Amino acid sequence: MKSIRKEPKQKRLNSGRSKYKIVTSSKLSRIRIDEKLVAFNKTQVPFTQRSLIHLGFCIKRGRNDYWAGINAFLYSWKIAHIDILWVDEALRGQGVGSELLRKVEDKAKELGCKLVHLDTFDFQAKGFYLKQGYKVFGKLKNCPDGHDRYYLQKRL
Repeated sequence: MKSIRKEPKQKRLNSGRSKYKIVTSSKLSRIRIDEKLVAFNKTQVPFTQRSLIHLGFCIKRGRNDYWAGINAFLYSWKIAHIDILWVDEALRGQGVGSELLRKVEDKAKELGCKLVHLDTFDFQAKGFYLKQGYKVFGKLKNCPDGHDRYYLQKRL
């Protein structure tokens, strides 16, 4: 005989405007919402690091003048995300982007990272990342119209 498991009743918010109000988020409320999701994530998969570790490097040609840079971070489970990699047009094709990317990967690996991920558009650097050993694991078509956005990863 099959047993029937009864699901516990969940509290429901009244969809009427008297019970809650949707408002524009402030900077503080965005932080608090982020904290709530982080707290939930910790209950599902224990974190292997305490906080974000920023991994950023740049090439400067003056006090506030930059030739190239990479902004990345290691999060929650020692997973690296590359947010931005930019190289001035004058330096493109000279290995600068590869060097910056390798610097982040090496530092991430030194910190125990085994996975790096990023996204790029078809008009940016998809070919560059493929040459660096990254593999496409997702694609958004027409994002923006007439172009595609690619999601790539690399196991270190």
